Amino acid sequence: MPTPIQIDFVSDVSCPWCAVGLWSLQRALVELQGDVSATLRFQPFELNPSMGPGGQDITEHLTQKYGSTPEQQAEIRSVIRQRGAEVGFAFNAEGRGRIHNTFDAHRLLHWAGQAHPGQQLALKQALLRACHGERQAMDQHGVLLAAVREAGLDEARAAQVLACDEFAQEVREQAAFFTSRGIRSVPAVIVNGRHLISGGQPVASYVQALRQIASAPPEAAASQAS
Repeated sequence: MPTPIQIDFVSDVSCPWCAVGLWSLQRALVELQGDVSATLRFQPFELNPSMGPGGQDITEHLTQKYGSTPEQQAEIRSVIRQRGAEVGFAFNAEGRGRIHNTFDAHRLLHWAGQAHPGQQLALKQALLRACHGERQAMDQHGVLLAAVREAGLDEARAAQVLACDEFAQEVREQAAFFTSRGIRSVPAVIVNGRHLISGGQPVASYVQALRQIASAPPEAAASQAS
């Protein structure tokens, strides 16, 4: 009988490694069918909470934030595209032109998780494809509602959420909770509330870590798998 586990996937839509990590994790869970039965929930993390309307040129942003040169950024994008291709995620060959605020995307993901938990994954996937595959502006409500439609969710209800500040406090509280637990980078995969798998890992690494966690006795002390 499969061992039930709960996975909190802490991430930001604007993070390309989060796309790699999610697609890798999903493949790992397919490999573990029969051994593990996972409940997957998405939790918020804002990489750029102060990003203003219209966003910022991605090259300029990464240079300012990390000190990386355009050449270094191109090399990293190549690695990310390759990692994405290995797990079936297609990054846009031109990369992203701009980076945008993703708070409204987090509000929609929270809404989906509360009202339609079975479709939260589909929304997360649609948002990641829009951002990294289609170079869409993730602070534009039209883009977000298109992702809602793609996920098969109620577009009218989503528009109501976007038209006000509904779920804003809940998202801030959840983001603060995971930050208070030491999450400083994403993706962060938290299993059963205590085991941390950091970064966009390869499929085999997720398989190994999840199998180890699932086979541990319930009273095992909190540990970190990576």
